[in-house]
Amino acid sequence: MRKIFYSIFIIFVLSACSGEENIDAPEDETPLTTNIEIPDTIFTSEKNNSTIDEEEMKLSIKTYLDSSEELDHAIDPFEEILDADGELNKSELEKFNRINKLIKENDENFSNYILNNTLPEGYREESERISRYITASNEYIQELSQMLDNVSEGNFSEIDVGSLIDKSGVVNGKEQKKIEDFLDKKKIQTKAFGRE
Repeated sequence: MRKIFYSIFIIFVLSACSGEENIDAPEDETPLTTNIEIPDTIFTSEKNNSTIDEEEMKLSIKTYLDSSEELDHAIDPFEEILDADGELNKSELEKFNRINKLIKENDENFSNYILNNTLPEGYREESERISRYITASNEYIQELSQMLDNVSEGNFSEIDVGSLIDKSGVVNGKEQKKIEDFLDKKKIQTKAFGRE
C-alpha cells in the first residue's frame, strides 16, 4: 500500500513539474550565493581496526551530523536556483560541485569509520542507522533533483521511481525518531534535525 501511495505521489509531483507555464519568482527572492561559505569541517578519521571508546564515538556522531547539516544549508541556495530553472555561473558551479563532493566524502568517511572499527556497546546498530539515513537522504535529494531536471527536459525514460521509493523506506519520520531518541539517550548534542 505504501509503495502505491509513493508511486502516485511521485507521478503527481512529476506531472505538476512538467507543465509548460513557468512562474517567475520576484528578483528580490533570488537566493544569494556570493556569501555562502563552504564548511571547512567534515567527518574524517584515520582509524582502522581500532577500538573506539564511548566519548570518541559521541564526538564522531556529533561531527558527522553537524557537518551534514552545515553542508545541507550551504547547498540549499544553489539547489533553489536550479529548481527554479536558473543557471549557476562558473563560481557558483565550482562551489556547488565542491559542496557535493564534501557531502559524499562526509558520508563515505563516516560509513568506513563505523564499518572498520570496533564501536562501544550499544552504538553499532544506531550508528549504522544514522549513516544509512543521512546517506540515503543526500542521495534522495540528488536523485529527485535529477529526476525533475529530466522531466523538465521531457526525458521520461531516465526516471527511476523505484530508487526513490526504496530510499523513502530509510528516510522517513519513523527512522528519524529512532535516531533522535538515540541521540537523546546518549546525550549527543547536534545541529541535525533542527535540534539547535
